[in-house]
Amino acid sequence: MKKLIVMLLALLPSVVMAAGGNVHLDAANNDLSDKASLQRGAKTFVNYCFGCHATQYQRYERVATDLDIPLDLMRDNLIFDKNAKVGDLMTNSISKEYAAVSFGAPAPDLTLVARVRGTDWLYTYLRSFYADPSRPFGVNNVIFPSVGMPHVLEELQGVPTKVYETRLVDGEEVQEYVGIKSNGAGELNADEYDEVVRDLVNFLEYSAEPMKLERQRLGLWVMGFIVIFFVLTVLLKKEYWRDVH
Repeated sequence: MKKLIVMLLALLPSVVMAAGGNVHLDAANNDLSDKASLQRGAKTFVNYCFGCHATQYQRYERVATDLDIPLDLMRDNLIFDKNAKVGDLMTNSISKEYAAVSFGAPAPDLTLVARVRGTDWLYTYLRSFYADPSRPFGVNNVIFPSVGMPHVLEELQGVPTKVYETRLVDGEEVQEYVGIKSNGAGELNADEYDEVVRDLVNFLEYSAEPMKLERQRLGLWVMGFIVIFFVLTVLLKKEYWRDVH
């Protein structure tokens, strides 16, 4: 028992670091029933993320069918590998060895990242990059310190920087972090960028569990059946025991 407690205490720092400390997470407010949002998210993913991060547990055809994307449109605009077929898994060409040399570690597959990290974490993470000349790619991240990836959406957001406010604490001025602000050089304004990130996170949530809405719909039917069955069981029990007493 003591060994188990020691092991758990040893793992605690790494768990805290992976969670990103005590940084507040903004609500993603995804809507998996919004097909337009999912389509935009798929477009953003293959254009900005897919070069390094695969979603190797889903197929192009399944994505096209679920998101109401015509197969010819999928082939022409969302499949960049000329040798890939619409029924193939969504893998990319970057090798683990090359990724490890370039980024310090292989880029993780993102099929299930929304289930592992959570949508609020992803939404906040993609909006928490800031300029940091000390880092290899010139950026860092508030909730993932010493991040090893570049800010791939920088052309959309612009160059982001940390914003601080001066507050008095026990009579002393203290610089307190309050958020991220772009320099305005990106293609999108702040609200538009947040919407792009929300669409991307929406797509990643779909990727992690394509049957989620169907599962929830079936769950309601199952609960309804259980309620009806329970009522019938109670009535049947009363009928059987009516003349016993």
